[in-house]
Amino acid sequence: MSSFNVLVVEDEDAIRGMLMMVLEQSGFMPMAAADAEEAQKVLADNLPDLILLDWMLPGISGVEWARRLKKEPIYRDIPIILLTARGEEEDKVRGLEIGADDYVSKPFSPKELIARIRAVLRRSGKIPGQAQITVGDLLLDTEQHRLSIGDKQLEVSPTEFRLMHFFMTHPDKVYTRTQLLDQVWGRSVYIEERTIDVHIRRLRKILGEYGREDIVQTVRGFGYRFSLVD
Repeated sequence: MSSFNVLVVEDEDAIRGMLMMVLEQSGFMPMAAADAEEAQKVLADNLPDLILLDWMLPGISGVEWARRLKKEPIYRDIPIILLTARGEEEDKVRGLEIGADDYVSKPFSPKELIARIRAVLRRSGKIPGQAQITVGDLLLDTEQHRLSIGDKQLEVSPTEFRLMHFFMTHPDKVYTRTQLLDQVWGRSVYIEERTIDVHIRRLRKILGEYGREDIVQTVRGFGYRFSLVD
């Protein structure tokens, strides 16, 4: 992770210092700015791999500065994670609509923050994923975009492939529909939770042709789990 630069834009000294320390301990190379004006000067000399941006900044707000960045060709592809104490749904939606890739509500744990940074970097293609993932006799090849059981290739849609990729990299854990939507579709996509059920049914039908429909399990009242153990 040491090759990734993260620009921290936060006006509170204590929080900015804490973020810098957490990032350094996790192998990132952080840069700091106290407001949008200072951050703009940093960008003139260094293009970061990701920006951690506080919503409530003095002068130009974080969300307004993010909106401006997304209009500039040179900056629009830099992933942005908003740090916000605003918990209202409409505020979160607004942040995603202007182009932010994710948001983290204060207070947050360092572990959660680092996990979200890595997830956004993976989605943006900056962190290459493992080429081949094997679980039992299932093989998922991310370079060839193939899913197979033994020597049999399964015909799955791009969405079902992403769903299986998430399941195979997170086995034996239960996830709600909302969590699956966030992880597989991303927070910036707004679709109904029942869409998950449709894709799960399709995936089970495909797996069922090889007698493996039971590996995607329903956990009543909560969500779904991928497991080779009954």
